Amino acid sequence: MDRRTFFATAVAALTLPAFAQATTNYTPGLVKKHLAAGDTVFLVFGTEWCSTCAAQDRAINALLQSNPEYDAKVKFIHVDYDQYGQSELARELKIPRRSTLVVLKGDEELGRIVAGTSKEQIKALMDTALSASVA
Repeated sequence: MDRRTFFATAVAALTLPAFAQATTNYTPGLVKKHLAAGDTVFLVFGTEWCSTCAAQDRAINALLQSNPEYDAKVKFIHVDYDQYGQSELARELKIPRRSTLVVLKGDEELGRIVAGTSKEQIKALMDTALSASVA
């Protein structure tokens, strides 16, 4: 590996968002398992190629870094819309498109954002999730 490739790879690895580490990738049954356990679940329906999704990820990442309580008390689950956009979960929740964020607790939907990228709006949704997790 030449020096240029090494540095490019190192920079790319360092710039990966911590959000990717704070989330769990969706598998069928995972959401129901967490909800049955009493967890508050923050669902991120997105794709790797979606610029709106990337903007949401940046906002979520910044908020996770600013307040570790989010990651400690809320289960963040990334749902690959390309793979699971037509799944039972997406149909049950009536997910209209990628770049949809949803907070669930028990049998209740506590809030959602569709295609919104405002850090303030996303923070409000994350605060809703955090409040529900300690209630």
